[in-house]
Amino acid sequence: MMYEAFDVQSDIARQTRAWGRVIRDATAPFADSPFGGPAKWWSAGARMMMRAGLTFTRPSYGISRVTVGNREVPVLEEPVVATPFGTLLRFRKDVETEQPKVLVLAPLSGHFATLLRGTIRTLLPDHDVYITDWHNARDVPVSEGRFGFDDYVDHVVRFVETMGEGTHLLAVCQPAVQALAATAVMAQSKNRTQPRSMTLMAGPVDCRVSPTSVNELATSKPIEWFEQNLIATVPARHKGAGRKVYPGFMQVSAFVAMNAKRHSQAHSDLFWHYMNDEAEKATALETFYDEYFAVLDLTAEFYLETVSKVFQTYDLARNALTYRGTPIDMGAIRRTALMTVEGERDDICSVGQTMAAHDLCTGLAPHMKSHHLQAGVGHYGVFSGRKWEGQTYPLVRNFIQSHA
Repeated sequence: MMYEAFDVQSDIARQTRAWGRVIRDATAPFADSPFGGPAKWWSAGARMMMRAGLTFTRPSYGISRVTVGNREVPVLEEPVVATPFGTLLRFRKDVETEQPKVLVLAPLSGHFATLLRGTIRTLLPDHDVYITDWHNARDVPVSEGRFGFDDYVDHVVRFVETMGEGTHLLAVCQPAVQALAATAVMAQSKNRTQPRSMTLMAGPVDCRVSPTSVNELATSKPIEWFEQNLIATVPARHKGAGRKVYPGFMQVSAFVAMNAKRHSQAHSDLFWHYMNDEAEKATALETFYDEYFAVLDLTAEFYLETVSKVFQTYDLARNALTYRGTPIDMGAIRRTALMTVEGERDDICSVGQTMAAHDLCTGLAPHMKSHHLQAGVGHYGVFSGRKWEGQTYPLVRNFIQSHA
């Protein structure tokens, strides 16, 4: 009944947004009249009403052009491979010089891959960029089968093979685990397309290191509790009716609860930006929350297997991870250079958790390993924002270039 209750709330939110539009349109003509003051209050309140609720619609990447060298070139989104659960999406550019191919592994953690548009935009001038564009599990029919931890690894292997030799991986947050697993699987099978390098950014490689509140929550209950309390069945009104999922609205609610005061203040600020005609400031907040409140569901099996393997039994951290029942040895990785990036103030994936990958990859020579701790940033600042663009990215770019 959890999902049905949420759908009722979504219907109410939809009506709230509709009434907001009516009130905004009704008060607009009075903005410059003697009744302008009260009209602005009503209008600002109406615009807040128009933002009620979450959306399950993937936002646009919004990257149509990028500057390469001294000229602007168009960017076209090109689906290369599609499965029921995800698409290998290329941001194709018409450039004469061959650029390193980079596959950005987007997390499956309640948001669409479009959350990484800033990361992609920064990478594009210097790289041929692809991304794992994950689909919303609630829209995947049950007949398409399951999607678990190993299936994510399968997708990474398949996508890298499709891109061919010379591919570089850049994993943001949770898929740092799958990046390591897929690379080890390819190394053990002596796959000729195994990645040239992998950059792991703020990923939970070893959650035993300086546990965060997220890590403590994952270990506070047995896996059966997560299955009984956090897994829902997709209702009949959706394409994936009957599929068991970890709803995106639960994940986003948990993120909001972690920083409730900050999010509450942001929406208070947004109201006053409307009142004071501060369009630029209002647009910045609108853009952020349009993305933040666009959510997707995870399959139940992927969520539960990730919680169990990564956050409870620490399979990767103990080098005890398996793939399709066969042990994976991270020490088998010898041809793929490794860079890890962490944020000094990260409260989701603390300092040291990602760097632990270096201890696991015992087959790599020292010159094939690199680490960067970015001062003054939290989790999202590792892969987005000014410090990512001006300080972290140049190091990532140089690392990729040096192993191209």
